[in-house]
Amino acid sequence: MNSHVQRYRPQLATSPWFKDLPIELQDYLVAHADLLRLKKGQQLYRRGEQSFGMYAVLDGALSIGTVGADGKEALLAVLGPTAWIGEISMFDGLPRPHDASAISETLVLHVPGPALESLLKANPAYWRNFGLLMAQKIRISFENNEAMILLPAAQRLASRLLLIAGGYGGINAERSRIKLSQDTLASMVSLTRQTTNQLLKNLESQGIVDLRFGEIVILDFDRLHAASVEAPGP
Repeated sequence: MNSHVQRYRPQLATSPWFKDLPIELQDYLVAHADLLRLKKGQQLYRRGEQSFGMYAVLDGALSIGTVGADGKEALLAVLGPTAWIGEISMFDGLPRPHDASAISETLVLHVPGPALESLLKANPAYWRNFGLLMAQKIRISFENNEAMILLPAAQRLASRLLLIAGGYGGINAERSRIKLSQDTLASMVSLTRQTTNQLLKNLESQGIVDLRFGEIVILDFDRLHAASVEAPGP
């Protein structure tokens, strides 16, 4: 095994998806991986590029989204340790569906495409393991779409904070400190920065969150969950 990658094995095991993989599959992914370091703002890949394998975030964070022809950004997620990405193109063989960029200095693990192809050709049963990862993201995408359409702004923002803090349903590690600018959060929930700031200030005044420079600290998960639930009608 690659000794420089093997040292991250305990960290990778904090990911529910990786932890539940057969040991032989875990061993294979680690043994065939290398490490990539990205500078702030550097793109890991662009929408429309051909796939070159899968990646796992080990340090820092990646923004996942797309920039339209008019320059407007559709930000889908900000993923930190130990999120895995890149499995979609494994299944359909099509180019990347979105951009992935480092929002800070970021370390990622890379499993090359040829290594994955050899693995799955020899062990087709492992397709299910990668399918579970993709299904998890599809489920979260549906839930996000519903929230964007059905929930008022305050509940939508609280719901997104819970989703990020919860590691996107187990895609990456849970955390109470969210390193995310208000501009970025506003883009994720389709609100103006002014509205986002007002809603966050309201949560802070209630002692639910603590706002710091480039960071949101969740102080009370139960009350944040209550804030994410739409109030019943009269």
